[in-house]
Parts: sequence; structure tokens; C-alpha cells
Amino acid sequence: MVIDILLQVFLILLSVFLYLYIHEIPQKVLAKVRQHRNRPAVEAKRHFVIGAQILSQARSPSNSRSSAVSLAKKAEEEATKSISLNPKDAAPHILKALALDLQGFKPSALDSLDVALSPLAVKSLSEKEKGDALYKRAELVMGMNKRGRVDSVIEDLTQAAKLNQENANAYRLLGECYEAKNMMEEAKSAYEEALRVQPELASAKEALGRLGS
Repeated sequence: MVIDILLQVFLILLSVFLYLYIHEIPQKVLAKVRQHRNRPAVEAKRHFVIGAQILSQARSPSNSRSSAVSLAKKAEEEATKSISLNPKDAAPHILKALALDLQGFKPSALDSLDVALSPLAVKSLSEKEKGDALYKRAELVMGMNKRGRVDSVIEDLTQAAKLNQENANAYRLLGECYEAKNMMEEAKSAYEEALRVQPELASAKEALGRLGS
């Protein structure tokens, strides 16, 4: 009797399992669960793309200063939305930094780049992207006349040049930093590397002429 009951229960369970399997219900449920879990990442990417498009418009030479700032503000807002959904992605932090820089908020832009290059987010960047972010951080620091941070800038630029050897401006700025420290041979070498990458880079040419090379 007990065996018959157990057998009937087994057959019922088997029938239910086969029904679910045939109709792909487990797969559909799992797909919905994955979709629900991935929704924040998808939304974050959407806000990032919108912000990047707006920032590209803001950088158009045809824009007035006020128009560029207004568009940069909108790009910053989209970047902030993306960050709120996926704070471990470095890309929206970099986007926010670029938007803040265009608005003239350099200290805040520098803070955003610091977050992008922190252990929390930097793993999401490719080597080239990391190199470009390091260059941008160095450029901001030098633009803010933080001369006391020249050593950290040199460190950033040296790493940036290793990660992206085709960034002529990283070599050029590295040369300027070496000049500031009166390291003329290193400066000449950096300017020469800049011209190797971009032979018509006027600032590097002028610097080598100034240094007597």
C-alpha cells in the first residue's frame, strides 16, 4: 500500500517535471530572474550613452559658452544617474569628470576621476582607457597649478604612457613636468616621444627648440 502511494507520488512529480520541461518553464523563469537582476546595469548603460552623446554635443565648436555649459550640466546629470545604478563602473565617473571640467568645476572633476581610478572601479577599464583617465587626471592637476603634486603627476603620466603609447599629449605634459623639476634630459626625451607619436605637435617642437635640441 505504502509502495503504491509512493509510486503514484513519484509518477505525479515526474509528470509535472516533464510538463514544465517541455514548456521550457524553468528556462523562462531563470531568464526573467536574470533580466530582473541585469536591469540596473542596462539602465546604467542607457544613462551613460545618453550622457556621452550630450557631452559630445556640448563640445561642438559651434556652441556658445552658455550652451556648452548647459549641455555639460545635462551630461553630468545622466552620469550621476548611471553612477547611482552601477557605482563600480568607472566609465560614468569619467563622463561626470569630463562634464564637470567643461563647466569649470575642476576640483569636483578631479574627485570624480579619483573615484574612477580607485580600486572600486578601475578594474572595469581597459588598459588604454585607464591610461587616458590617468592623463586626464594629470592634466587637471597641472591646470589647477597644484605644483606640489608634480611628483604624483609624473607618476600618473609615466603609467599613462605605458598603458597608451600613442598618447602624444601624455608625453608632452610629462616633458613639462620634468622641466618644472629642472630635469632637462628627461624633458627632452619626453618631448621627443611626443613628436614620435605626433610629428606636428607644435608645443613639443617649441619645447625642444627652447631646450636647445
